[in-house]
Amino acid sequence: MEKFHATNELETKKLAAELAKWLEPGDLILLEGDLGAGKTTFTKGLATGLGIKRIIKSPTYTIIREYLDGRLPLYHMDVYRLEETGGMDLGLEEYFEGDGVSIVEWAKFIPEDLPSEYLQVKLEPTGVDLMERNILISAVGKHYNQLIENFLKERQ
Repeated sequence: MEKFHATNELETKKLAAELAKWLEPGDLILLEGDLGAGKTTFTKGLATGLGIKRIIKSPTYTIIREYLDGRLPLYHMDVYRLEETGGMDLGLEEYFEGDGVSIVEWAKFIPEDLPSEYLQVKLEPTGVDLMERNILISAVGKHYNQLIENFLKERQ
């Protein structure tokens, strides 16, 4: 696990934008963090890094938002509302195996629908105003270990 610290939203977005450079079609990022931890802020930075110009909004009520105008499509999912039902009927595997990057908030509610390999990003606010946070990134699987290794080399 790699640990980063951001003192404000801009630093969170910058880290995510740098990470986006290394993403490939079919990549999956699981975002963890309480309400207000910075999940959508991180996603905004990721979208910027992918060259997406549209405004990124939380998909809380729509479950999935698609942004198709970047280097890779971005599929932003908030599966919190699937806590009781799971994601079986949504065709999530088509997103996970598709031509874009999937970012999933509250993935703990659909464990049976997730691939065995992914990048996990945990956001932990450390300041009173929730803008300061630790960002913990863990790779699960060979591809994601290599992705993190490349990302870290560039940051040096």
